Amino acid sequence: MNMSRAEREALHHASLRRGRRLQYATIAWNLLEVFVTIGLGVAAGSLALIAFGLDSIVEVFASLVVVWYIANHDARGRARRALRLVAGAFAILAVYLIAASAYNILTGEAADSSPLGIAYLAITAVVMFVLARLKRTTARSARSAPLDAEASMTFLDGCLASGILVALALNTAAGLWWADPAAAALVALFCAREAIGTWREAR
Repeated sequence: MNMSRAEREALHHASLRRGRRLQYATIAWNLLEVFVTIGLGVAAGSLALIAFGLDSIVEVFASLVVVWYIANHDARGRARRALRLVAGAFAILAVYLIAASAYNILTGEAADSSPLGIAYLAITAVVMFVLARLKRTTARSARSAPLDAEASMTFLDGCLASGILVALALNTAAGLWWADPAAAALVALFCAREAIGTWREAR
């Protein structure tokens, strides 16, 4: 069915409003995630959990950038600036995590088991995958590149939660101490990949 220009504009703005609500939900969850995972990580000496909490801070920043973009999405160059801000944040985190995971592997620091961390990551993975699907659908309807890029980050955040969950489970069940810094390195590689991809998209 053909839609008038006014109807298309109304649908576009409705999609952007929905995208903004999804970003607020993501911000709320990730803020909780920051305190829970970093707290559990410090208690267990788990670099992977701390890394995931730090990644959540970047996710909050990315969501705030998208909210900023949606507030005035017609402004010239705003989408490009939004993507570059997100890329820069991921690059900084990638450098830090690579250095921290290398240090832990070289010194042989072993993390304690964290059953609560495992349980929380399982819940987080489900939440992130659901949010990513909703954001992807909304981004296509709104024709929004920044929202679509952030949806990809949310999906990969769910993948990271799953990967770190496996690493923590291996450490708990089999005493594989290196699984924890290896999982942190996985987060770093993800951040580097996202930084490069998002920067290229901004160009």
